[in-house]
Amino acid sequence: MIILDHEVSDFVLPSTGDKEFSLAANVGKNLVIYFYPKDDTPGCTTEGQDFCAHWQAFSEKNCVIVGVSRDSITSHGNFKEKMKFPFELLSDEDEKVCKLFDILKMKNMYGKQILSIERSTFVIDAQGMLRKEWRGVKVPGHVQEVLDFVTTL
Repeated sequence: MIILDHEVSDFVLPSTGDKEFSLAANVGKNLVIYFYPKDDTPGCTTEGQDFCAHWQAFSEKNCVIVGVSRDSITSHGNFKEKMKFPFELLSDEDEKVCKLFDILKMKNMYGKQILSIERSTFVIDAQGMLRKEWRGVKVPGHVQEVLDFVTTL
């Protein structure tokens, strides 16, 4: 866990709901961006469900939640609908935002080295400043820890 205080460069990504998400359009709100490896896999489903379960509490703190992976918008739409997530999922197929946040890491998968998203969460405050980051996230208890931090903003 690292606490940083610097402005995050604006970015635009395709979002579920036939929308585009931009950081600039969310100035004035706290923002939780969570990066996850793959739609509809056990850990990613559990993490999304945890954010879903706490969504109202985040909303009460003027906080928007978005999930990001390299999956397509079609995959994201299906995953969001199946899980009934109240927040949007963003598609970063060309990895530009993954690279901006430096969350691509080599992992061993069945004896092969693959480039994958390291499960990570970032909190950006209402002024667009990166306030906290978690890398190499373990899902159990993580969302409550993020909410506890957001409550301090």
